[in-house]
Amino acid sequence: MLARSCCAAVVGVDAIPVNVEVDVGRGLPVFQIVGLPETAVRESRDRIRTALRNGGYGFPKGRITVNLSPADIRKEGTGFDLAIALGILAASGLLPMEAVASHLALGELSLDGKVNPVRGALAASVLADPVTIHGILVPVANAAEASASGKIPVFAVQSLGDAADHLAGRRILEARKPVDFSRLCWWAEDADFRDVAGQQHAKRALEIAAAGNHNILMSGPPGSGKTMLARRIPGILPPLSFEEALETSRIYSAAGLLNSRTGLVVKRPFRAPHHTISDAGLVGGGSHPRPGEVSLAHHGVLFLDEFPEFRKSLLDLLRQPLEDRMLTVSRAAYTVRFPASIMLVAAMNPCPCGYADDPEGRCRCQTFAIDRYRARISGPLMDRMDIQIEVPSLSYGDIRRAGEGESSLTIRERVIHARELQELRFSQKKYSCNAAMDAPAIREFCKTGAEGDQLLARAADRLHLSARGISRVLKIARTIADLEESQTIESCHLAEAVQYRRLSPNDGDGFGK
Repeated sequence: MLARSCCAAVVGVDAIPVNVEVDVGRGLPVFQIVGLPETAVRESRDRIRTALRNGGYGFPKGRITVNLSPADIRKEGTGFDLAIALGILAASGLLPMEAVASHLALGELSLDGKVNPVRGALAASVLADPVTIHGILVPVANAAEASASGKIPVFAVQSLGDAADHLAGRRILEARKPVDFSRLCWWAEDADFRDVAGQQHAKRALEIAAAGNHNILMSGPPGSGKTMLARRIPGILPPLSFEEALETSRIYSAAGLLNSRTGLVVKRPFRAPHHTISDAGLVGGGSHPRPGEVSLAHHGVLFLDEFPEFRKSLLDLLRQPLEDRMLTVSRAAYTVRFPASIMLVAAMNPCPCGYADDPEGRCRCQTFAIDRYRARISGPLMDRMDIQIEVPSLSYGDIRRAGEGESSLTIRERVIHARELQELRFSQKKYSCNAAMDAPAIREFCKTGAEGDQLLARAADRLHLSARGISRVLKIARTIADLEESQTIESCHLAEAVQYRRLSPNDGDGFGK
């Protein structure tokens, strides 16, 4: 007898529908799975056989053939166990075929019949078509994320018996209610800008970066507060919208990192990988591509401390996602795209010892060593860093005045207001922040007067700004104007924006050589 059930395969951060066809017929007792199953899927035969027997259903005698369609896409992971087991029960006449075929099932079976969590439940729930799929059966640990979209009824099952009883009508499960996103706590004042002593210039630059979602590079000696500043950026960013949270949560669900209690990423991500990270760990990839740190920081912050310590070839992998806000990983059979709309925050020392610009002359680095150290960051990558600032060492008096500055809450209010202006400005665009503006938008929204044109021309000539560098200055000036609630970009806004290109790769400081 032939029966069908439904499942989903995760490819990148998206899910594709998989039809599970199960045929139980006469012949030698063989259990075969076809349709390009990977090792974990092939091993499910032993898990399913034992789970059915321990659940009291027995295991059908005869030839069992399972086809995972479409058969030209490789199936990996353990999420097919529950759908295959339900298909076998339906083909054996123990469950109604219509009920099994109209429910999407995800879950890994343990030997005693319990259903364990899997990756990609949120993507599967977004994929499901309410016309043909009447509900989704998922493990209890995946119920919150699967119900987050609110698109289709989600039923949490603890065991194979729960799923079978629900489909047979013996014990109808209650659909899981979506988590109320508006009531989730997304921000906690546990790392305040007020704790950072001095560094008013750096705080101002970080406020501008947060307001326009601009990339920023901080250069300064050890102990000047670069890392401390960076780790307080999430406290001044605006809250995630529901759409942003859903999109980010799909990435974390595909990576198996989603919080099972909330089912959603409720705070803007802050990712800080170590400089020894691999290529696939940073940008994603692998034989079965999974999201890397860049995608895990989607709609949030990617912080790269000790920037030049990362391999140069690894850093250059960031050039495409910083420009396109999308990562493309190609394999022989398919291409996967990972979202990568991030705010890149990098910190570095001016030289290997960190004291190149120290007024007391503590630096003992040779010139060639400084040049080699700075050349690890290529010119094209530096050109993509919108804001480039120096963070000087602090005096004792500055340190003693810690706690006297503005709080993160005060700064955040200004940032939120600036973001609201940008969302209104770009309401007809695919993006919502100044950093993502394309060339037509720059021409439309970044107009400068004659005085501003002259100032920008002088700056471009003096700093040898590239076309990309000029557009970056205009974007930053637009953000500064938004913070000042100005409809037009004034000369003072341009002048402030220009000073944030001081570490330009061509201004003679050795970067990118």
